Amino acid sequence: MNRSKLIALSLALGCSLTVAAQTPTAGNTPAPIPAPTPSTEAIHTLPPSEPLVVGGPDAVRLSVADAERLALKNNPRIAVARLLALAQHQVTRETRAAELPSVTGNLTAVDSHTGSRVTAGALNNPVIYSRAAGGITVSQLITDFGRTRNLVGSAKLQERAQASASEATTAEITLAVDEAYYRALGAQNVVDVANETVKERQTTVDQISALTNAKLRSTLDLSFSNVALAQAKLMVLNATNDLQDAISALNALLGEEGPPKFVLVEDTPASPPLPPQDPDALVEVAFNNRPDLRSLNQQAQAAKKFSAAEHDLNRPTISALGDAGGAPIRSDHITSSWDAAAGVNVNIPIFEGFLFSARGKEASLRAHAAQQQVKELRDIIARDVRTTALQAESNYERIAVAQQLLDEANSALDLAQTRYSLGLSSIVELSQAQLAQTQALIDLSGARYVYAGSLANIRFQTGQ
Repeated sequence: MNRSKLIALSLALGCSLTVAAQTPTAGNTPAPIPAPTPSTEAIHTLPPSEPLVVGGPDAVRLSVADAERLALKNNPRIAVARLLALAQHQVTRETRAAELPSVTGNLTAVDSHTGSRVTAGALNNPVIYSRAAGGITVSQLITDFGRTRNLVGSAKLQERAQASASEATTAEITLAVDEAYYRALGAQNVVDVANETVKERQTTVDQISALTNAKLRSTLDLSFSNVALAQAKLMVLNATNDLQDAISALNALLGEEGPPKFVLVEDTPASPPLPPQDPDALVEVAFNNRPDLRSLNQQAQAAKKFSAAEHDLNRPTISALGDAGGAPIRSDHITSSWDAAAGVNVNIPIFEGFLFSARGKEASLRAHAAQQQVKELRDIIARDVRTTALQAESNYERIAVAQQLLDEANSALDLAQTRYSLGLSSIVELSQAQLAQTQALIDLSGARYVYAGSLANIRFQTGQ
């Protein structure tokens, strides 16, 4: 082969390398991201995010809103929280029963030894007559000077607190689903980048192999390109493992025991919304909307009501009693076939071994502790809201920076391809440019989904 043919072959292969580097990846590009305006030259962009099919042809399309609905329907933690709220409602009914009349039916049959008396065991009416009788006893609390009313109020507040705790559980599951969903989308995008990188580096290996066979490149160049290809294949394996882990975590949050059977569908807006600009306003929103704070407030109010009820133990209790019945079979000593009686009973506590005072002090201390827990949670919420808002602003700025980094990496790779095809640089420079572009693609993808997760976290922190 003469010198002119060698130069022509080198230029042809160099041009093919340059064209391969400048050709955008196939498919639709993802949603545009606010960034500096790219150059007019063709550049590499994020590879398309093909829908991730898990579970075969029966898989369903799953958006983030669909994932939230499925989790709220199937996640066992949601069911547990709702059942506990229903159980607490029954506790309220149990406590309120003390305010309502108590009616008891009695059927009694007695056979006694003639002339026998109860002479030991208690203070009572010792006379026992043979009889068979039935009747009804009615008792009604007239007043205990506020104790039962406070107990009912405490139970109602505990019921509301449990309902608010159920809402808090719903918010926590929703946030966990959002984060898992965006993590899975990010992992899916990394897999796409890794697969595209393998294709591009395989093409580079094939081209350098042809140049090496033609004695236009050294075996060192071929070795470096093979190393880069092996690194890309290893990246595919790692990215696939991360993707399967993310999918499994999302599937568990959806309340599914079997293998995942869904397709992740990205429905994020073309332009991500701006981050919140006023963290202090968000703090006030959180104080008004956070269900966990509302639940803790209601628990503190319930503890205060219970403390008042415990201090009312020292007050008298006044109850009305009534009884009516008949004895068709009776001793001759029982002259009437029916009986009726009514009365009022006043129960006055005098001394209980300091039990009531100790219970009152205990309840007061617990109520005060509950108030301090509310204050602690408010401090934590204020801190978390401000921190999350700052993180969201930083993550939003990362998107534009990552896009700029990708543009520069694409330009650097194009230049490195051209320099290498002209023999002005080594394979090391080309490999570094390829690696920089791959990392820039991954960084841009990560920035997008991290910001989406930040917005979900802000919604959680502010109780929205």
